[in-house]
This record gives sequence, structure tokens and C-alpha cells, in this order.
Amino acid sequence: MTPPLVLTDLAGKPHRLADYRGRVVLVNFWATWCEPCREEMPSMQRLKKRFGDKPFVVMAVNVGEGETRIQEYLDRSAFDFIVLRDHSSVAMKAWKAKGLPASFIVGPDGRVRYSHLGELNWDDEKIIALVAGQF
Repeated sequence: MTPPLVLTDLAGKPHRLADYRGRVVLVNFWATWCEPCREEMPSMQRLKKRFGDKPFVVMAVNVGEGETRIQEYLDRSAFDFIVLRDHSSVAMKAWKAKGLPASFIVGPDGRVRYSHLGELNWDDEKIIALVAGQF
């Protein structure tokens, strides 16, 4: 079973993974201090843009950092995906993410269809095909 995910964004708005049922969701656990996390984020943004006409959502779950630090990083970036805060690492533990970055592709049925620990190039044709196969 897919663990629940209920976290707030930087504006304090709650997001529940269950509310995105019917869409393909990339859940990515990351931190600003994690260089591989920062390096893969631009390709995550391009993936979001590539599937802009599809029911596709990117949820970037920041682990253990304060709102100010996260916002300062995002202010220097051009990302428009959902950024959530897991300040106490509860979600990361529930998802059994053993390190950062950790990514999960959740299908429209709400089940995890793919997981990966470590940096990914989301521009890779195999990864794009994997995501496209979920629609």
C-alpha cells in the first residue's frame, strides 16, 4: 500500500496525495543541502512541462529544513511544482526513503509504480517512457 502523504506547502496550504487520485504523481524527497537533489530539480521541472497537457503532478517534499531556507532556495530557482515541508521527516520514514533524493511515481490508482533512491535525470528517454506509461 502507498503510505499516506499529508503535508503543507510553504503558504500553509495542506496537500493530501489522496486528493490527486486520477493523476500521475512524482513524489520526490529532497533538501537544499543535497547536491544531487538540487541537480535533478531542473530536469523534474522539464518533465512537468513535457507532461503539461496530461494529469501529472510533481510534489517535491523537503525534508527537515526550515521555511526560510527552502524559500531562499526557491527564490533563486524557476520551479513551479508543489513544494511541501516534512520538517520532522515523518513522511520520509513512512515512505521508507533511505536517503536523498528519493523519488516515487504514483499511478492514477494511488499505488506506487516506481521508486528510485538517488539522483535521476528526468530527461532520460527511459524515465520519460516510464512516466508516460502511467497515463
